[in-house]
Amino acid sequence: MSYQFDAEVCGDYARSSRLEWLLTNGIGGFAMGTLSTSNTRRYHGLLIAALTPPTERTLLLAACDAFAVQGKKRVALSSNQYPGAIYPDGYQNIESVTVGNSVRWTYTAEGMRVEKTISIHQGTNTVKVTIRNLGKKLISIQLQPLVCFRDFHANFTEREGFPEQIEYHADKTVIGEGSHTLVISHPGALRRPVHGWYYRFEHDRETERGLDPRDDLYCPCDIEFQVKPGECCQMVASTDGVTSFDEEEKLAPNLSLVQRLEAAANHFIVQTETRKSLLAGYPWFSDWGRDTMISLPGICLCTGNIALARQILRDYASQMEHGLIPNRFVERGEKADYNTVDATLWFANSIYLTLDQEWDEEFAREMFEKLQESIRYHRHGTVFGIIVDPADGLLTQGEPGVQLTWMDAKIGDWVVTPRHGKPVEINGLWINMLHVAAWMAEKLGEDTSQFLTLAKMAKSHFEAKFWHEGLHYYMDTVDPNDASLRPNQVIAMSLPFSPCDPKHVAIALKSIDQHLVTPVGLRTLSPEDPSYHGSFQGPLRSLDEAYHQGTVWPWLFGPYIRAMMKSGATKAAAKKKLANVEDMLREYGVGGIAECYDGDAPHHAGGCPWQAWSVAEILFVTKELLA
Repeated sequence: MSYQFDAEVCGDYARSSRLEWLLTNGIGGFAMGTLSTSNTRRYHGLLIAALTPPTERTLLLAACDAFAVQGKKRVALSSNQYPGAIYPDGYQNIESVTVGNSVRWTYTAEGMRVEKTISIHQGTNTVKVTIRNLGKKLISIQLQPLVCFRDFHANFTEREGFPEQIEYHADKTVIGEGSHTLVISHPGALRRPVHGWYYRFEHDRETERGLDPRDDLYCPCDIEFQVKPGECCQMVASTDGVTSFDEEEKLAPNLSLVQRLEAAANHFIVQTETRKSLLAGYPWFSDWGRDTMISLPGICLCTGNIALARQILRDYASQMEHGLIPNRFVERGEKADYNTVDATLWFANSIYLTLDQEWDEEFAREMFEKLQESIRYHRHGTVFGIIVDPADGLLTQGEPGVQLTWMDAKIGDWVVTPRHGKPVEINGLWINMLHVAAWMAEKLGEDTSQFLTLAKMAKSHFEAKFWHEGLHYYMDTVDPNDASLRPNQVIAMSLPFSPCDPKHVAIALKSIDQHLVTPVGLRTLSPEDPSYHGSFQGPLRSLDEAYHQGTVWPWLFGPYIRAMMKSGATKAAAKKKLANVEDMLREYGVGGIAECYDGDAPHHAGGCPWQAWSVAEILFVTKELLA
């Protein structure tokens, strides 16, 4: 799997510095950067290690300045941005870049032709830089590794006494700080222990977000290799004692859309000492319960990895408290967050889809016990005001200052879209969960009546309360009522056991098509609403204000297209909605799909460059449409 870019793209700094690549190691660590090689985010670097997988992500090797030298000729093989300057200017020498399971640059200048490859080792915090001489004469490769030891959300500035430890061995340099050690292996190199600080690296994307854009980095030594024609040199940086490894080459460019989406899905799977999970997105998200349960069918079931799906569901079930699975496993500390109303409801849906694809009675009995426990808590009341209303059987939720649905933006104490009361998708998911429990009970020879009775009561009130005849679509919340035209109703429409009347679905989809559907996903609010924000740009406060107030989310293509198909749309009509997916895989995070887009055309990509549920839901419906 690969994506290729030519000199015209790569030599345009404004363009190539906004196209990002990602390599992941399967335990939460990664390498990430731009086609230009300039780090435009604080999250960019050659080695962001997951020191307590998949968390405690720490930037260790931020960059590596590189030059090819032949006589008096010196060609830059890297780029950095400083205030008002780019140095080195290696982006100008790029002939091509290929992004796949490694990232490969070809540089041509001054009669030299050089190939540089970045690859990452699976299962360890290890990265390798390989440089091959494609020319006809001997060249010198000069490297200056640039290190820091910082939390990947933070910044790094010069400080006295850093690093606490430097050791120079024959073929490696060891840098220690606190309890962590980075070993840089450079077999066959001439090393000069000349060390010092490089100041004021500037990250443009952080400036846009209104954050501190600058880092200082430390160079522990200069490294020089003599490389004959056709041969290569290597530098390996690792926290795990790895000094060399061979990466598997997978650079075939002519893969189908499904194969590209399947390759993208692999980035999000992580293995830790205690659990298997899915990261919500790169670079900054950890594993979130809601995102995991929405993404699991696409990432696991669509790729045939049913055993992984069962293991993830078991691991989350083991963390259930008060009838809820965790909303988020935190970066630091042992206590997870449970502030979610929908993660557990999506958990039930993923259990159903997993068992429907492959029945496993032992797993079914384990999960049935957990669903029974969860339903009891929901009926009698659990945390954050989550409780079934005995008057209508619908699920209500909400607590001041807390956001519990997927529309969870919060600025200080201000919850931007609180959606307190009875949200439409939450009650669709609640009724779906009751039917899932009844379905499992029947297959296990257990009593179904309690679940069906609860589902029948809730369903009878769902249409009466949520459907608005005058507006021709479903209310977003009731008790209190919110008539905003939002896409949450398509989630309720799309579920395996949807409570929505098919006649009403057909009518509502016309309003959704007219106001919410775009070529890259669904808007979170109608442009006709006074609270609509058409741009997802600017500092963090502006981003949070717009996050669910008009911003387009690609993951909503999944429930929207399933709702279309349930309503009788043709596969051809549904496929047209996904016509831009190939471009979406190349325009932001190369080989991934963005978290969100501007609500207004031309719909620039924004947010997280690799978002799990964006990939998962589009993969899910793409495979359904091709079946």
